[in-house]
Amino acid sequence: MNTTKPANNFPKLHNAMWPGLVGKGSPGAEPSIDLDTMLDLTAKAEVNGAKFDGVDLFLYDPHVNIDISDDGIKALADKIRGKGFVVGSVVAPVWFEGSAMGNETQRANWVTAVRKACRIARKLRELGVRPYGIVRIDSAAGVTDWEKDPKCHTKLIAKTFKEGAKVAKDHGERLAAEGEICWGAMHSWKWMVTLLEEVGQPKLVGFQADMAHTLLYILSDNAPEHRIVPENFSWEPDKFHAAMKKLTKALRPWTIDFHVAQNDATVKGSGSHDKTGKHCLATDPNGKLNIARDAGYWLRDDAGKVTKKIKHICWDGCMFPNETLRKQQTWNDILAAMIQVRENHGWRA
Repeated sequence: MNTTKPANNFPKLHNAMWPGLVGKGSPGAEPSIDLDTMLDLTAKAEVNGAKFDGVDLFLYDPHVNIDISDDGIKALADKIRGKGFVVGSVVAPVWFEGSAMGNETQRANWVTAVRKACRIARKLRELGVRPYGIVRIDSAAGVTDWEKDPKCHTKLIAKTFKEGAKVAKDHGERLAAEGEICWGAMHSWKWMVTLLEEVGQPKLVGFQADMAHTLLYILSDNAPEHRIVPENFSWEPDKFHAAMKKLTKALRPWTIDFHVAQNDATVKGSGSHDKTGKHCLATDPNGKLNIARDAGYWLRDDAGKVTKKIKHICWDGCMFPNETLRKQQTWNDILAAMIQVRENHGWRA
């Protein structure tokens, strides 16, 4: 086995646990994959002697109950540490009976979810198992509803985010809003910047860039007026790179968390759920991204210098069949892609 020491040891490499939950467990869907299994698959992944450094968590049953006790958090920390991992970022379940754009009760529920997530995040940090990371949020509001009064609704979401920021500050945490085209006021790159500027607390509320989701910002299906590439765009390299430079110039200054991912640029919608994209496997031949290259748009500045802002990067890939998720090769391929990103855009510390 080749165990050559990698040139870079930062950013640290994390695997997301939520592919075992997202799209699972509901009537007609495949069952969820438990946290122990996801941890085992992650721990067994290895490429030329390199392994994952940690995991990012979705604070939702059956993985982590949002109302978990202090003893439960300690047991969780011990379990993760026992696998040789640390915890990075955690996802606050803000959508269940909550919305940053909703009525008073819904907005209060949104803030409560953030408060509970920040409590868990802080406890994990105090237990020494979480050296970095953020609490992930979004508006939990649909684009169609937001469009009824864009300016008013954006200000309302910003107001809720500010309430969340106060909670985060009290817990020594930061919030990161994931850019995805299905969330109101976050569905285009320009509206995302507008929202973050309206919140105006960059030390507490930033942006989470997911390579798969942010790719769709250049197409802007839910906000055509903000499309960056031409209508007849056919993934010509010069047009793609120009679009990515414009996109990341606007959002990189706000970016405090980063997901490595792949996307085939297809857009889908279901029922009342606004159009959004999907993740692809790291080796998907239809993927539009060169993962190792294009991660640099987020991890390097406009001059091409590594920013060293992002202490860990996380793989995000949801909605795959359980058969795929249970294959060890799936995670080895993902780890290989992550390693290449770190070799291309990381540093040694």
